[in-house]
This record gives sequence, structure tokens and C-alpha cells, in this order.
Amino acid sequence: MPLNGKKQHVGEDQPSDSDSSQFSESLASLSDCECSSKSSSPTLTSSPKVLTYDEVMAAAGNLLDLTLAHEIAVNENFEVKQTPVPENSILGQVKHIMHQAFWDLLESELNAEPPQYEHAIKLFEEIREILLSFLSHGGNRLRTQISEVLDTDLIRQQAEHSTVDVQGLANYIISTMGKMCAPIRDNDIKELKVTGNIVEVLRQIYHVLDLMRMDMVNFAIRGIRPILQRQLVDYERNKFQEILEETPGALKQTTEWIKESLDKELGSLSETTLTPGAESTSKASPNPTLVLNNSYLKLLQWDYQKKVFPETLITDEVRLQELAEKLNQLKIIACLSLITKNMVGAIIEGQPQLESRLKKISAVLLEDMSKMTFNLKEALNSIGVQMCAEVNKTLAERGLPTLDTEIQTNLVGQFSSIEEEGNAIWSLIDKRIQLYMKNLLYLPSSQKSLPPVPGGLAIIQHELEAIGSQYANIVNFNKQVYGPFYANILRKLLFGEEVPGQVDASSPAN
Repeated sequence: MPLNGKKQHVGEDQPSDSDSSQFSESLASLSDCECSSKSSSPTLTSSPKVLTYDEVMAAAGNLLDLTLAHEIAVNENFEVKQTPVPENSILGQVKHIMHQAFWDLLESELNAEPPQYEHAIKLFEEIREILLSFLSHGGNRLRTQISEVLDTDLIRQQAEHSTVDVQGLANYIISTMGKMCAPIRDNDIKELKVTGNIVEVLRQIYHVLDLMRMDMVNFAIRGIRPILQRQLVDYERNKFQEILEETPGALKQTTEWIKESLDKELGSLSETTLTPGAESTSKASPNPTLVLNNSYLKLLQWDYQKKVFPETLITDEVRLQELAEKLNQLKIIACLSLITKNMVGAIIEGQPQLESRLKKISAVLLEDMSKMTFNLKEALNSIGVQMCAEVNKTLAERGLPTLDTEIQTNLVGQFSSIEEEGNAIWSLIDKRIQLYMKNLLYLPSSQKSLPPVPGGLAIIQHELEAIGSQYANIVNFNKQVYGPFYANILRKLLFGEEVPGQVDASSPAN
């Protein structure tokens, strides 16, 4: 397709069939998972449609399921946690009052003459069901024992004669919990002793049972994670296709995200394909992988406060934002290190402890950098002052003269200037980090080693490699899931058409 200095837009100078075919072959590398032969390929829904409330809620439910499945599969640290309700909130106060009322009523019944056991029986019945829920399909012997000891009919008969052994039942429950709990709960179980106020003991038992229930849920999640990881590519793709069918324009932001990189690449190609003195030269087509990788790189410098995120990356938006924020902090630390070495390198050379302290100072003072109220210039000034103090302390310990006022002022000033637009050191470090991240995206998925870290980034090498690995994992997985969707978007942007039928995704992604 001829490019003569102008950006190619939809509907302009349609390419030949051979160009389209050649480009389609290169699009296949965007995904390494074949679409199911039993279903059609991903399609871009763009026709107007009026949605009912039920359809909107169904789409929201699909997105929630998709997000949860994705989080479980890609986040090895994911677990269900109890979210405490703030005590000063209305909900927290109501919850506290209701719980306290139950335990107060239970205590008053057990202290009555004769004792009353109505609420105690209800509690033992619930505890029995919780204990039974911990058992797998096996454990028949323990299941039978729990059912017999905590038999509510038997306890009611004993209650009629005031012979319920509440302490004995509590001891049995604690003993059984000890056999069933995860090792992390061993200390909690040991602290459950039937002494003093039996109601408080029962209250603590119920609390530990709640913790054990969370442990069981997280154990189940860890069990399904390997299975989910194997099936998640097809699952997420199918779920997103459901969303696409129910929600008009569900790929609008994704299309804009890719189009921005595509236009830039087309503009670059139009410049390189022109020969001086000639109107046009040979045809050139954009590289889909290059276009898509450039799109992914933009996510590391995304304005998360103002710009809408691509729909196909919604499940990773928070994770990518956190990586971008950490990367921004690392950029500044690398800049500060480079400035320090340029100005007082001879002094700190051979002093790894000093360099480590300077890095920690920077990390601490830049910790809240992502907050809207954070003042970067003030933080950089504070880092400069503290760095001068640390360097002077080291010099004094070695019996050397401290930094003079002019050098200290210059050092603090250069630190503060990092946040100014067009700062040369910031631009240099930013380009080198972008290059490292770009190299990561072109690594074959089978390659385990990381590319070398560019010069000037040694101080942040460990953190940069960790962030880079997480980033590459997110990108590579996203390519596997959404590669066919991206291929259709690129076809539509370049050729003004969608390709019906199955997308050939048999070639491995780069």
C-alpha cells in the first residue's frame, strides 16, 4: 500500500488483495492460542443497540466474574480477607450492637437459675455445621463423631434436665478445631482455654472458626489456580466476547489506544519510504507486533487520573497503575544517583553502605509520590539536603573535609530541577528504562533470562527487573487472550473492514 508522506486513514487508498493477505499473515502473531473451531472469531460490535436494565446488569456480572477469575489466576498472592467494618460507622455500630446483644443474652441464659440453653443450642448447631463444612468427601469417622457429640436433639433433651455440659462441649470443639485447622491457626487454637467466663470462650471459638473459614476458601483458591491458569485464556476471551455482544462500543477505548500507536507508525513509515526527488517509492506495511508493543509501552506513562483505560486491560488496570507508579519512583532514584555520582562520585566511590543509605532516603521521601497532594519539588529538595548531610557525615568519619556550601547548593538545585519539563537527565533515564521495557516485550516467551539493564540503572536493577517481569507477564498474557480482537481492530483501521470467521492465531506471539 503506497504511503506518500500522509498518514493512512480508513477509507483512503485501499490496499491490494496481496497487501491485505500479507498483513493478515503478520497479524496472526498477535495471539498464540487458536480460536475454537466451534465458535466464531471475536467480532467488533459497533451497531447501535438499546440495552435493557437486565442486559446491563448481565454485562456487569460478566465483567465481575472475569475480573475475579483473572485476579485469582495471575496474582499468586491473591486471597480472600475479612474486611473489618469501621467501628465509628453506622454499619459498624449496628453490627457491634447486634453481636453484643447475642452474647449478652447467651450469658444471661447460662447464668439463670435454672440455666436456659436456647441460644447455646443454636450456637452449637451452627458450630457443628461449620466444622462439618471443613471436611472433604472423606473424613466419615470424624463427621459421624461431630454429628453425635453436637447432636442438637440430644442437647435439648439434656437441657430439659439442666445437664448440658457446656464446658465439655467447648473442650471438644477446641480439640476438633485443632485437628482441622491450618498450621497458621495453631497458636490461635492454643489460646482457646475453657477457663473463666465460658461465654467469652465460646465467643473466641466462633472468631477462630471465622478465620478457619477464610483459610478454607483460600486453600480452595490455591487448588483451582493451576487449573484456572490453563483455562483462563479461553475463559477470558469468551467472557469478553459476551460483553462485546451485549455492550455497544465495548472496544472504543481499545481502538483509540491502538490507533494512536498505529498513526505514529504510519507517519514514521511515510517518512522513511520517500526518496528525495521522487513522489513515492516501494510499499511498506506497519508491523502489528511493533504497533501493539508501542501501545503497551504507553501504559507505563498513562495518565490514570484523566484518560480512560483500554477495555481489554481493565482487569489489569490497578496492577499496571501500581507498576507505573513504582517505575516513576525508580526513575527519580536513578536520576538522583546519576547526579550524585557526577558531582561527588569520587567521594562516595567504594562506599556501598552510603549509596544504599542514599537510596533508602530517596525511596522513603518518594513513597507518597502517587498522591495528589504530594509536592515533588519539596521532596526532591529534602532528599538533596539529607544526602548532603549523609555525605558530610561519611567524610567526617573518614577525617576528610566536608562538602562546601557551593557544592551542596548546586547538588540540591540539580535534584530539584529533575521535575522540570525537558530535564536532560530525566529524559536520558526515561529513554533507557523505556528501551529496557521494550526489549522485554520482544523476548520469546520461552526465554527465562532477562535482557541486560542499560547503563546508569545499576542502582535500581533489582527493582527494575522485578517490575519488568511483572509487566512482561501481564502483556504476554493479554496478547494471548485478546490477540484476535487486536487483529480485527488493526484490520478495520487499515483496511476499513472486519474479517469474519476464525482468526488464525496459530503462530506464537513475540
